[in-house]
Amino acid sequence: MITVLGSINMDLVATTSRLPKAGETVSGMNFSTAAGGKGANQALAARRAGCDVRMVGAVGKDGFAAPAIELLAESGVDLSAVRHIDGSTGTASILVDATGENVIVVVPGANGAVDGADVETALSTMSAGDILMLQFEVPEPTVEQALKLAKQRGVTTILNLAPLVPAAERLGRMADIVVANETEFERLAGKDDMDGATRESEMKRLSAETGQCLIVTLGADGVVAIRDGELYRASGLVIEPVDTVGAGDTFCGYLAASLDKGLDFSDALRRAAVAGSLACLKAGAQPAIPVAGEVAGRL
Repeated sequence: MITVLGSINMDLVATTSRLPKAGETVSGMNFSTAAGGKGANQALAARRAGCDVRMVGAVGKDGFAAPAIELLAESGVDLSAVRHIDGSTGTASILVDATGENVIVVVPGANGAVDGADVETALSTMSAGDILMLQFEVPEPTVEQALKLAKQRGVTTILNLAPLVPAAERLGRMADIVVANETEFERLAGKDDMDGATRESEMKRLSAETGQCLIVTLGADGVVAIRDGELYRASGLVIEPVDTVGAGDTFCGYLAASLDKGLDFSDALRRAAVAGSLACLKAGAQPAIPVAGEVAGRL
């Protein structure tokens, strides 16, 4: 069983030929809305990967609340622990350029109200060996409390170090499994501008200190990980990306689901990397998340 404690957003997506510089206005080509939020994205990915998933979080009482959880509901994610509170649903304003690169501004809305009571709700039905997924789009104290309580109860935690927050280095050392991109891992390690060899050396050092499994996603170059002292690498697919929004969340959800199903760690990494690649072939976050059959066909 996988429980996701995290954010639920509506994504407001504009496409443009290139991303604007500071103070610059550029013309857009298309605009769309889609359900998002790192927590919800990862929950949907884990569900589409074939696992039972429970989502714990909050939406507002506005026009975005229903569409923000529509795909989760349609896919069979357990939404009984999603609270509807006064105020706005979280939003993410996303600009995507012609190469698929993006910049994002997140307004927390209801996600900012996810608190200790939600942590208790998330862990109330979890047992040793279950997986709790966390990100940093809900308040840092909430994430910290969840990490501490999960450890007490023997629940496996997967923490995605995104978006980067001031407490990332400290809280990142509390999870069983950490997933980070290159920039996020540099914050965790406390070093900037690492090349590949330095990154792997730092991964080995940190893992030896903390006992954690560390996973660093490298975009088109796949993923590198260290677990129990052993270094792993996995590649995704060679693609021409349409939109990279949600690719990292897809990776995280498929990783959690693969581990929950008992896949060998190297196979779980490869499956997650392929799923993340496939998520780049369609626009939007949740609409682009592939189902298990699509991923199996590309392994």
